Amino acid sequence: MTWTILGAGSLGCLWAARLSRAGLPVRLLLRDRQRLNAYRALGGVTLVEDGRASLYPIPAETAAQGAPIQRLLLACKAYDAESAAASVAARLAPGAELILLQNGLGSQQAVSAHLPRARCLYASSTEGAFREADFRVVFAGQGQTWLGDEAGGPAPDWLADLRRAEIPVQWSDDILERLWRKLALNCAINPLTVLHQCRNGELASHPAEVAGLCDELGQLLHAVGYPAAARELQGDVERVIQATAANFSSMYQDVAKGRRSEIAYLLGHACREGDRLRLGLPQLRAVHERLRATLLARGLPES
Repeated sequence: MTWTILGAGSLGCLWAARLSRAGLPVRLLLRDRQRLNAYRALGGVTLVEDGRASLYPIPAETAAQGAPIQRLLLACKAYDAESAAASVAARLAPGAELILLQNGLGSQQAVSAHLPRARCLYASSTEGAFREADFRVVFAGQGQTWLGDEAGGPAPDWLADLRRAEIPVQWSDDILERLWRKLALNCAINPLTVLHQCRNGELASHPAEVAGLCDELGQLLHAVGYPAAARELQGDVERVIQATAANFSSMYQDVAKGRRSEIAYLLGHACREGDRLRLGLPQLRAVHERLRATLLARGLPES
């Protein structure tokens, strides 16, 4: 069965290249004819690993045209997920499976609600990749991907395809706990790198802010029913800061390049859940407001 991938950014291209290299059928969906022509002119997806570049001439088409889709990897930004899913809804075969590879929380539930006849699986990944140019991606770090189904149900048999393609994947019986844990890690690091205009490692100079956010995010994780996700949160945040000291966070990079951030699906989601549960979370809310002001000052969306 063909792996159809919508979202030719860093992770979408990384998955596409590895699946193609393993001999599995892959097809990219691009948003319009202009984007498709640009892709074809380049000859495919280029994956750079350990300084070596390899070109994968993966077939591509526009999202609006083509055969029915049985399995779709949605690898776009969280704020584009619902509209991207809607753009191919008419092409989804009965019982289609979607793998939703978005940061934060909120977009997955919106897509699931929009496509009630499809099986929507949520993904959480710690793999590192960045786009060096259009359709040219650098694999920056091995990681792990967890997949799960909020509605329950068994693990799909095609997980073997991913392992064959050297995409390290595990099935999670509680994917929301994984996603909440990652959201907490991102909320404790990414916004502060934007506010302090720094690499991840420089957050070691702001221990009180990091500790305050970790404390409140731990309170939130307990309140939403995931106490296990709160365990060792500050220690893990500090380890990530140290391990990725030379890196700029994804949110920092988005803001620095004048791109929309995923604030609404990270801090915004955390604060909305705090409201629903009537939690104070003063430091989290203060960072959220400072970040919104920073985005507005740069002419970027604040949500």
